Amino acid sequence: MPLALLALAISAFGIGTTEFVMMGLLPNVADDLGTSVPTAGYLVSAYALGVVVGAPLLTALGSRVPRKRMLVALMGVFTLGNLASALAPSFGLLLAGRVLAGLPHGAFFGVGAVVAARLVAEGRQARAVATMFLGLTVANIIGVPAATLLGQHLGWRATFLVVTAIGVLAMAALVRLVPQVPADPQGGLRRELGALRDRQVLLGLLTAVFGFAGVFAVYSYLASMATEVTGFAESSVTVVLALFGIGMTLGALVAGPLTDRALRPTLYGSLAALAVVLVVFHFTVHVAWAALVTVVVLGAVGFMTTTPLQMLVMNKAKHAPTLASASNHSAFNLANAGGAWLGGAAIAAGWGWTSPTLVGAVLAIAGLGIAVTAGLLDRTPGPSRLVARSAVPDPERQPVD
Repeated sequence: MPLALLALAISAFGIGTTEFVMMGLLPNVADDLGTSVPTAGYLVSAYALGVVVGAPLLTALGSRVPRKRMLVALMGVFTLGNLASALAPSFGLLLAGRVLAGLPHGAFFGVGAVVAARLVAEGRQARAVATMFLGLTVANIIGVPAATLLGQHLGWRATFLVVTAIGVLAMAALVRLVPQVPADPQGGLRRELGALRDRQVLLGLLTAVFGFAGVFAVYSYLASMATEVTGFAESSVTVVLALFGIGMTLGALVAGPLTDRALRPTLYGSLAALAVVLVVFHFTVHVAWAALVTVVVLGAVGFMTTTPLQMLVMNKAKHAPTLASASNHSAFNLANAGGAWLGGAAIAAGWGWTSPTLVGAVLAIAGLGIAVTAGLLDRTPGPSRLVARSAVPDPERQPVD
């Protein structure tokens, strides 16, 4: 795999840390700013909504910008958003900082996924995209637990200052390691929007909204479930989050090769497994050892859905994949916001801390139904192949800054 993927993975590490760390810090932020945990959960939704808005908007604005310059600029906005979050004096301004940090998320992964796929030979493209996503999963093993522990001892503001530093490091890595990849000269907003109107692309995005919402309905309140239901001490929350991250990493490692071999079966299997594991977690969360095992499995099957969904929309929009790729992250984070809201609504309704598991299972089943429907309607089944590589010069011949 090209070294440039390391720069993309470092960037994904920073993005994953700031996206997921808020779940572990919700009790701390709620106490510090004088609000409830369900209300603090809006900070999860604020970041996600920033992604939903920013992914298509920033991707459209940067459709003619060279890919490397676009990636560096997006990481700069991400860094500023985290600095604003660290310095926010009130809950409202913290919400604004989270929105700003989320704006470049989808566009970065949209552009980054297309660049990653073009750095490798056909037949290894899903593995290249999964390698970039490993930054997200490693963030959940190291970044999120460490940042949560830091926030618990030095305050949640220290967490966002550290993420700001990671953003600066990621920008330097992008400048040094990513080759110059120009924008497609035949591309443009009209062509990208045309690809986005494809029925299979739209069904893929809808699958992401419902299917991945099942993950976030539970993950958003995993820290609270661990302390309130399982009985773990607050200091043990970092272990629970790290185990979820280990599961995510295992899921990413498995999803890449499986997606290269059989895209839709990988998607169907991961969504079905997700629904089953969420139901199982409703019962195992009461027993410490069983809860920890289920958390690992939940992370694995939950994250196994991301690579096939990413490759599906890029494949179906292969003549103009960037906006579709970025919009997929809007869909993921709409799932983030919707899952967090529905899980919080179930808790606020008095259904108990374990109710988000059943809410998540229903959402995963809905996503599976949409995915199967899309597969039945697809007249062009085939392997996960991307946009014609002739549209972009061979990155191996591009100079590296």
